[in-house]
Amino acid sequence: MVKDIIIVGIGSGIGGICRYLISLLMGHVGNGFPWGTFAINVVGCLLIGILWGVTNRFQNFSPSFSLFLMVGFCGGFTTFSTFSKEGLSLLQANNFILFTLYVIGSVGLGILAVALGYFSTK
Repeated sequence: MVKDIIIVGIGSGIGGICRYLISLLMGHVGNGFPWGTFAINVVGCLLIGILWGVTNRFQNFSPSFSLFLMVGFCGGFTTFSTFSKEGLSLLQANNFILFTLYVIGSVGLGILAVALGYFSTK
């Protein structure tokens, strides 16, 4: 358990650093649209999808390396990738109602929570 926590922590740190560097590089691009965050979310989703597919295809894929990459790196890079993977899992299980509630609830309540937190500090 401790080993797994350390593995996830290292992966998260590397993912977070990568997210920060990409945000810095893309910070000067655009017209007010958050291109850095947008790119990070899309790339993170693509990456976690590839990793998920590879780990499911190859049974001898190391569970520790999977934790490092998917939970750690992708989680540190963007939690949006995990959100998207979990949403796809609900769709694959034909849980359309749970999928809809999860997506609308996560986005809607997430924005509401950010607003509540922000305005509570005023």
